[in-house]
Amino acid sequence: MNPSIKLLLLFIIALEISFTTIISLNIALVILATLYLLWRRTSLKTLGWLLIVPLLPAIGLWSTQYINGTGDNAQMAWVLFTRIYAFVFTGATFTLTTDILELADALEQNWHLPAKFAYGVLAAYNLVPKIQHEVKVIRMAGLMRGQTLSFWSPKLYFKAILVSINWSQNLAQAMQSHGFVEDAPRTHYRHVPLRASDWSILVIGIGLLQIGAFAIPWR
Repeated sequence: MNPSIKLLLLFIIALEISFTTIISLNIALVILATLYLLWRRTSLKTLGWLLIVPLLPAIGLWSTQYINGTGDNAQMAWVLFTRIYAFVFTGATFTLTTDILELADALEQNWHLPAKFAYGVLAAYNLVPKIQHEVKVIRMAGLMRGQTLSFWSPKLYFKAILVSINWSQNLAQAMQSHGFVEDAPRTHYRHVPLRASDWSILVIGIGLLQIGAFAIPWR
């Protein structure tokens, strides 16, 4: 499936369940997302983390609504609880199964995202492991001088920002040396086609969502 269409479908799902109060619909989305993740061979450990990590904020929303809410407190409390998991699991179907490089190509080729923005996002994404390594180097260098740079130390992040600025300048020069020119027409080595089947999946997905939200009398 085209990554940009998948992103659009998930955005529509997230927007609609934000304005619905159907507990069963949220649970159905979690189940469908879990089945999709299992089909894509997502590990059980990852699914376990998807269940555990949102538990604290979900309990916080549930208790806040149940204690301080108005109207049908229990109903709305469970709506908020299940909505958190619906957001997490549907979002995981995108983040765990989509290649960031293919997404950037799809947004540029299919939705005419500016090339400088698409390549800039890819550059930042690919620099994350190097920044993490550089942070470790900075902390080790500080320890050699008798300075402990903790996780919340301003010096640590200031030095990391300086290194990142230097890398960004080098990256800009590298892109120019490889012929990247802003607003110039470009060919593509990797093509991400937008097929009729992608549009069909989008329409069917939206249609099923409307049936679940308005046609099926569940609560």
